[in-house]
Order: sequence, then C-alpha cells, then structure tokens
Amino acid sequence: MTIDLKTHVDAWEHSVRSLKDLVSTLTEGRWSSPTECPGWSVRDVVSHVIGIESELLGDPRPIHTLPRDLRHVHDEFSRYTEIPVDVRRCHTSPEMTGELEYVILRRRRMLDECDRAPDDEVRGIMGRSVPYHFLLTQRVFDVWVHEQDVRRAIGEPGNLDSPAALITRDFLLAGLARVVAKDAKAPAGASVVFDVTGPVEFMRTVTVDENGRGRLDGRVPLGPLVSIGTDWETFVRLMCGRVAPHRAEVRIEGDPDLAQRILGGMAVTP
Repeated sequence: MTIDLKTHVDAWEHSVRSLKDLVSTLTEGRWSSPTECPGWSVRDVVSHVIGIESELLGDPRPIHTLPRDLRHVHDEFSRYTEIPVDVRRCHTSPEMTGELEYVILRRRRMLDECDRAPDDEVRGIMGRSVPYHFLLTQRVFDVWVHEQDVRRAIGEPGNLDSPAALITRDFLLAGLARVVAKDAKAPAGASVVFDVTGPVEFMRTVTVDENGRGRLDGRVPLGPLVSIGTDWETFVRLMCGRVAPHRAEVRIEGDPDLAQRILGGMAVTP
C-alpha cells in the first residue's frame, strides 16, 4: 500500500470510529433524531454506513421490499441505498453499535491486506468498476459527511479539520468547475471565486474557457464576474445538499443571477 492510500485508509478509520464513538453513548430516543440528510435519522445514517461497508466486504445484500411512502426515495440509486437502511429501522442501539464495530474491524483488516495499486479497477457501489483510489476517496468523503450529519443532529460539533475533512475538500473542489461551467452556464471568459473560511480555508477560482469548459485554479483574478464567500461547514452543506441556498449564510459579490444559478447547482451528491 502506498503512503497516499494508507493516508486515505487512516482517514476513513478515524472518521468512522468517530461516528461510532458519537452514537455509542446515545439514548435509544436520540437515535431517531432527524439529520439534514433528507429522510434519514441518526439510526438511518449509521445503517447506511454499515450497509455500504458490508457490501464492499462482499456480504450479501438484504432481500427486502421498501414501503411505498418514502418520499426521499425517488430513483434507482436512492432505492438501492435505502434497502440496508430500512431493514435496520427496527434494530436496537446495542445491535447497531455492535454491528458497526464489527464492520469497522473487518473493513480495516480487508484494507490493510489489500495489495491493489491506486489505478487498479475494483468493484464499487452497485457493482460498478472504479479505480481503487477513487473508491477509497469516495468512502472517506461519504463517512465524513455522515459523521457531520450526526454531529449536527445531536449537537456535538467536531472534526471539521480532520484528515477526512481535507480529503473531502479536494473531492468537492473537483466538482466546482462543472457546477460553474455546465450547470450554472457561466459565459465564456467568466471567472468565479470561492472564498471559504473556517477550520478548512481556501480560495479557488473557476475560469470558463472559450469552449465553455471550466477549470479550477488557485490564482485569484482582479475582477471576477462573481465572488462567493462562506464558511467551511456551510460550503460542505451546500455541496452535499444539506441546506437550501436561500437559507445559507453566503456573501455574494458581482452578477447576482449567475451567483444564484451557481448556488442552486452546488449540490453534487445524489
């Protein structure tokens, strides 16, 4: 395992164990606390993490028919991810924490024993073939975002600048060019600056070329068409669909219409 891959594995374990520690002391009632992840409680978020990691271990998926009244289930992907969640809605908190701990131990052992190169194709979610490094990055991102979902739901902030947070930053930044150029349809020659402060700070520019393609850059132009400023946690919530743009604390300078189109298209998670 290369240093880069081990860094990702360690970040994943740090976040998933933080999640386990958070829920281990919760009363049964607090497991039902709603999170900002649409339709999911704390229990559901933990069930999702267990379900995905179990799938990657090669465990059989549960055979289960979903209720028809789940409004947040609207496409193939959401139906796929909902099954291991719904099947655990009757599980007790000791059952949940015990299963999560067992899955963490098995997955860490599996990852330590894996001799894949970063670009090797592996079986990912829904059986799709993806590069090994992408699968690891995706798992770090997913677990850390759900850790933060639970932290906000139970009022226990933390780990906003953890190793997994930094990997999440890079994962989200990779999607900004598409948001600005394709989804928001910024004009050719436009530059859009994102100024994010807080535990994780950065300033990045998306520039749109003459062919309408966006490019992410660390340089900041003198006269951007739009400048969007916010704090790190709000940036994550916007990019992950956890808060509506009109409810987010955001500073906008420049073209207001383009800024609103960008904010409206920032949710890059399914």
